[in-house]
Amino acid sequence: MSRIKLVIFDIAGTIIEDQGEVVHAFGSALRKNGVAFTEDELKRWKGASKREVIRHFVGRGGPADEQLVEATYRSFRAELENAYGRELRPIAGAETTFAWCRDHGILMATTTGFYAEISNLILERTGWHNLFAANVSSNDVRQGRPAPYMIFRAMEQTGVTNVREVMNVGDTPLDLQAGTNAGTGAVVGVLTGAHAREELEHEPHTHIIKSVEALPELLRRL
Repeated sequence: MSRIKLVIFDIAGTIIEDQGEVVHAFGSALRKNGVAFTEDELKRWKGASKREVIRHFVGRGGPADEQLVEATYRSFRAELENAYGRELRPIAGAETTFAWCRDHGILMATTTGFYAEISNLILERTGWHNLFAANVSSNDVRQGRPAPYMIFRAMEQTGVTNVREVMNVGDTPLDLQAGTNAGTGAVVGVLTGAHAREELEHEPHTHIIKSVEALPELLRRL
């Protein structure tokens, strides 16, 4: 395996604790706008572009009503911004891992199914904004996960041209699918999100680890 030059982190459930804020915000917004769903369905969409998730539920059975999509999306944003405005908890060991990567000359980036305003709010509130060479949101690309485009955008912004020198890290099946679709040298699942080991192991991957706290040891072995 080529030496890893860039580690790309998902945000919620990977470097920030997932307290169910996203599923709650989706549920509240969909109920408010009369859109049918189940929580199990929402869980399967974790990690995807948030607007794409809403369009899926609004459009089931036919073309999506774009006015309803936008109204539901506005409700979702308000719910989520309120939740993340109250409390954010970094994953234990995340900051130690960031420091290790920085000290070893490894670039770092984030990709997320959040829109830019939420990812910026999280990175500003945690004081992490300047740690990352790139921060890519789902609204920066035409198609979110499992498409590989956010990973490619992060590579473009950091100047890394060889996908084998990239490690993609996330807590959802869609994170692992995106890393695999991009052909990254390492596709790493972490168990700090809403998905159990068994769910992640069903997806193509190179490694499953407990949390990002274990990344330095993994990077030393690669």
